[in-house]
Amino acid sequence: MTSPVQFSVAPGVLADGGAALKALAADPSLRAAFLSSPALGEIFAVPASRFIVADDRPTLWQKLEVLSAKGYRTGVEHVGEEAFDPAEIEAVVQEYLALVEEAPANAADPVQLGFDLSNVGLLRSRELAVENTARILTAAAAKDITVVISMERSGFVDDILAAFDELAPAHTNVGLTLQAHLDRTKSDVDRVADHGRKVRLVKGVYREDPSIALPRGPELTRRYADLAASLLDRDVPLACGTHDAATLDLLDESGLTSHLVEVEMLHGVQPALLRSRREAGVPCRLSTVYGQNWWLHFLHRLAEHPPTVLTALADMADPSRIRFGAEY
Repeated sequence: MTSPVQFSVAPGVLADGGAALKALAADPSLRAAFLSSPALGEIFAVPASRFIVADDRPTLWQKLEVLSAKGYRTGVEHVGEEAFDPAEIEAVVQEYLALVEEAPANAADPVQLGFDLSNVGLLRSRELAVENTARILTAAAAKDITVVISMERSGFVDDILAAFDELAPAHTNVGLTLQAHLDRTKSDVDRVADHGRKVRLVKGVYREDPSIALPRGPELTRRYADLAASLLDRDVPLACGTHDAATLDLLDESGLTSHLVEVEMLHGVQPALLRSRREAGVPCRLSTVYGQNWWLHFLHRLAEHPPTVLTALADMADPSRIRFGAEY
């Protein structure tokens, strides 16, 4: 029997590969090509299905039931790009209102919703984004559904924080995502913590200038744990969103894990790692993505861990490798 070939990839190559994938994700010509031609969608539909759980809401709810039965809390985001057209913005809002309407009432663990403010009006005005988010929050409150606002590229942070400042006093079910890789986040913590709303701490997936953000590595992992400790010290309900085993281990070693609301991961990323946490008694949330405009999300999942490109190629060769829920 022939032994499998062993090989390693230099860290610099992995970093550059991730940067290249992020650049592809941000390329407007590729985004336009994905939307205007079915070719890209058809080519990558199978590997993307590891991360995109459904095309539509009926299928989504069926998938969420599978995950809930395994003991996971669930989250949902309707995948999409930055929206400027008023009709497109309103369509996004209506999609989230439909999710709220269809969500089970009196659920033990209500689904959590999330979206980018740039998808609900921020590109036109902060006022519109606040107005539309408030509409969703008001409807969601009736079913005890929390809405966690996503954090976006550094150029959006000031407007997102200002919108959160406006929304948080009147809506107890609003939460916010903070990105550990941005240098500014340490100084943003006090401002966000003052509202006492849920915070989801992530490392950050966007390609940022080194002058304002840390790259992936041990220094960022330490910063992440320090920010988590700071937020917990302020009695902030904290969810740690990470797919990194070393980060989770550091949270354990620092005695922080037991104080978290939950550990959250995106569906399709590190299922065995999240399963191990659930089996150890840690509350775990699986955040799912559905819809048809998934190009950006798919490339960002590959960029986070470039060897996943090989997994995607293997999935294309053998689609039977993907069995929903099997690894959880």
